[in-house]
Amino acid sequence: MANPKKRVPENVPGDFFVDSTCIDCDACRQIAPAVFAEAGATSFVKAQPASMADRRQALQALLACPTGSIGCLGDDDVKAVMEDFPLVIEEPVYYCGYNSPKSYGGNSYFIRHPAGNWLIDSPKFVTPLVRRLAALGGIAHIFLTHRDDVADAQRFAEHFGSRRIIHRDELSSQPGAEVVLEGAGPWELAPGFLAVPTPGHTKGHCALLYQERFLFTGDHLGWERDAKQLSASEDYCWYSWLQQAESMASLAEFHFEWVLPGHGQKVHLPAAEMRGQILRLAKSMV
Repeated sequence: MANPKKRVPENVPGDFFVDSTCIDCDACRQIAPAVFAEAGATSFVKAQPASMADRRQALQALLACPTGSIGCLGDDDVKAVMEDFPLVIEEPVYYCGYNSPKSYGGNSYFIRHPAGNWLIDSPKFVTPLVRRLAALGGIAHIFLTHRDDVADAQRFAEHFGSRRIIHRDELSSQPGAEVVLEGAGPWELAPGFLAVPTPGHTKGHCALLYQERFLFTGDHLGWERDAKQLSASEDYCWYSWLQQAESMASLAEFHFEWVLPGHGQKVHLPAAEMRGQILRLAKSMV
């Protein structure tokens, strides 16, 4: 629980605050951009919620925070907000919330599907979310983009009887995975589900393309809010920046309209504009 005595000095006065345990994962700024902003290496409350909708989003951010660094001194019914997760992005795709410190606050996603639901990367294994996912039909498949964001995938797999999918070069992070991707791909996992190789950030990093519309990108790329463009981080490239640039360029061969990253802002653009963004980014990386 956040400690009022550890408030970061940038917080404006009021019920909501961020304390000094914040790891600057960006989750709160994605969920409640009207309330939270970034200062140096931390988030802070730039404006207290001005509407009930803003307040609800701030409480969602409080619950999603991986380190419990957001506090609220009001008498809000936080338990009621727990029922909001997973949050719909565009049917049938949801953001799970409850980001895990094991993945440095990485985002995870849920796809509701008549042939069996999918989890992409892993949130915290917490009772409110587990109950909601069970009510939505459970989890049949867990796609893991790479080793950094597996978090509590094993617990989810054991609880729901899910099959985990991961590339062999990332297998040491989830050695009991039921499906191991071999070679260079891409791999059709099920109708409408294509695993796309995106090595660079890590050796076996993969993205998941769903219905040629939603691309779950792990730590390969995300959206830069201020610059309003797709971006990738050389500072957080653990394997090969050259390979990451090459695999970035290869994404121009695929059709998609959503980028849903593990770290960074999600974005929805027309497919042609998305392709142009990918080509621009790939060229800037070399």
